[in-house]
Amino acid sequence: MPLKVVVTGASSGLGMALARHYLERGASVAAFARRGALLQALAAEFPDQVSCYALDVRDAPAVQDAASDFIRRVGCPDVVIANAGVSVGTLTEYAEDLEAFRQVMDTNVLGMVQTFQPFLAAMRAARQGTLVGIASVAGFRGLPGVGAYAASKAAAISYLESLRVELHGSGVKVVTICPGYIKTPMTAVNPYPMPFLLEADEAAQRMVRAIERQTAFTVIPWQMGLAGRVLKLLPRWLYDRLLAKAPHKPRKPS
Repeated sequence: MPLKVVVTGASSGLGMALARHYLERGASVAAFARRGALLQALAAEFPDQVSCYALDVRDAPAVQDAASDFIRRVGCPDVVIANAGVSVGTLTEYAEDLEAFRQVMDTNVLGMVQTFQPFLAAMRAARQGTLVGIASVAGFRGLPGVGAYAASKAAAISYLESLRVELHGSGVKVVTICPGYIKTPMTAVNPYPMPFLLEADEAAQRMVRAIERQTAFTVIPWQMGLAGRVLKLLPRWLYDRLLAKAPHKPRKPS
């Protein structure tokens, strides 16, 4: 039986690479994203394999309707990947950035919850399946200029751990993946060096291997895992001094 896979943020970048990887292996994929035209192009490339759902993961009723439709037509998914995410430079001192904070948190944290929720009952009943949350090494410590993004990914890591413990023994696995830098439109605007930068296709392949192993927590690439551990061990006074003058991601125009 071909795998049944759900991928959010599937219209570009890492989400598109993940969807393509599974499609090339014959899977039936539910592709969630805001840009419906790009999803339709993917569906045209893989006839009869793609179910397109043009939606925003912040819209819980829309996600629930899509999940119900996919389960009814295709069946309970084997893998649900909550990949949709946004990143933008934010600074607390600017009132106009409050909306950016809200959008980042709503998409990266609540969007993940709202992606998993409508599939979970069916997966529990089947006593199988894997829920995959794409977090980030940015969630390991607070980073200057991207407070919203770093906070959202830290929250995602904690949420996924809570969910993994809640589902222990249910047959449903939870996999947390923390990528480093991946070459996507989201990182293209970063005005600073990005060590160990991976192409989206290579990152997707590594992630799929981690999902197949049902690794509870993984950092991709592994070098960023080492870097992340070093950062976590730095005393606060040294961390503050080292990061205080780091370049910032551009803020969203007001």
